[in-house]
Amino acid sequence: MGRLVVVTGGSGQIGRYVIEQLLSHGHSVLNLDLMPGPNTVHTIKVDLTRSGDVYNALSSHFNLTEPLPVEPSLVPDAVVHLAGYARNMIVPDNETFQANVTSSYNIIDAACKLGIKKIICASSICVYGVTYANGDMDFASFPVNEATHVTPIDSYALSKRCTEVVAEGFARRFATDIYVLRIGRVVMPDEYKAVFASYVYEPRKWKVHGWSYVDARDLGRMCERSVLVDGLGFQIFNATNNEITNTRNAGELVAELCPHVALTRPLEEREAPITNRKIRELLGFREQHSWRTYYQADVEHVL
Repeated sequence: MGRLVVVTGGSGQIGRYVIEQLLSHGHSVLNLDLMPGPNTVHTIKVDLTRSGDVYNALSSHFNLTEPLPVEPSLVPDAVVHLAGYARNMIVPDNETFQANVTSSYNIIDAACKLGIKKIICASSICVYGVTYANGDMDFASFPVNEATHVTPIDSYALSKRCTEVVAEGFARRFATDIYVLRIGRVVMPDEYKAVFASYVYEPRKWKVHGWSYVDARDLGRMCERSVLVDGLGFQIFNATNNEITNTRNAGELVAELCPHVALTRPLEEREAPITNRKIRELLGFREQHSWRTYYQADVEHVL
């Protein structure tokens, strides 16, 4: 049976894939965003940094009808919180941090107090402290899993780490399921040729992504699985696809490019160094869009 799901940031490029995936599995969706959304769902224009607006939007009807339904609006089953600045240097650092943290706090606070029992929050692999480090930094260990030490220093990654801490606190306080997705570099369906030409042939450049990625359509599937699977309390999941973004054996590549980083277990031959094992095991995620389906390397890669 479909669920009532509020999506924040559903007007964005990633959000549209998430909404599409939710609708395809029979869920009803309300979009909260500052920009117009897809015509498949109703969008309410909301500034998520305004707590009163957030509370009212989360308790809204899902569709505008004439007349409105007799019954009061229903409490949503789930919230998928994607809205926020997606990287540094879109706005000044203080605005990146303030807007991302405040909007996340407002969403989590209002959802918990309204009795919404499932919240999915977008975080980022940037919290591991490599993507926007000051200069070249290594991951703490490989494979990078959800227990790997996080060392964010930039405004964007710090805002995401703060969101994770807020989520954990509210999950414990309200006994609510809050799942945090540490999203990898998102690849759109039309980007494979350009993105993977560099991933495959210039691997030294892409330690910052942990030689990992996530297809936008598979990210939508991760969100849909998060909505469906109940009872896990507070959880953090690496939201990455299965495979390393290179033709090399994963263990050999990280040993050569990160010789001083310890392995906590052997990497599988094709495993993404930022591993998604947990989301596969606990949420039943199954990758549908491997990069090898869309990009064919016609010669053997040489470092």
